[in-house]
Amino acid sequence: MAYTAPQLLSMSQEELDHLFSSSPPGDIPNGDAQGTAIICPGTRFSLAIASLVNIFGWQGKTFDAAHGTLRNRILAFGLNAIVAQVYKAQSWFDGKECIVLDYSQTSLVAEHIRDEIRQIGPGMYLGIVYWDKTRTINFALQFPIS
Repeated sequence: MAYTAPQLLSMSQEELDHLFSSSPPGDIPNGDAQGTAIICPGTRFSLAIASLVNIFGWQGKTFDAAHGTLRNRILAFGLNAIVAQVYKAQSWFDGKECIVLDYSQTSLVAEHIRDEIRQIGPGMYLGIVYWDKTRTINFALQFPIS
C-alpha cells in the first residue's frame, strides 16, 4: 500500500507503531526527501502542527547514500544543516533492523538525537525520533518516485 503524509497524520500512535514494526528497513535512501513531522498523531491538531513545523523549522532531509550521511533542510529558506551518519542497525523500538540517522558524532546541536526509519511504501519512510533513549515524535519522509 502507498501511504501519504496526510494518511500518516490521521493515524493513531498505535497504528503508526504497528506500521513501523511491520515494515522492512528498505534501502538507505538517496536524494531529497520532503519531511512531515507527526506530532499529536490522529488528532485534529496533527496537520496544523506539521504545517507550522514545515514552514518555520524543518522541511526534510537530503541523503547521500554513497557517503552514508544526510543533511536536514531547516528554516524557511531550506538551509542544509545538521549532519547525521546513516547506517543500518537494530531498532531501539523493536530490536529489528532499521536505518539509523545518528547525530551523536556529527552535530553539537543534535548530538542527543537518533532517528530510525523504515520504508513503508515506494519512496515513503516512517521515522521515530529519540532524544537520548527517550522516544519523542514520529516523522515521514517522501522521496520523488521516478
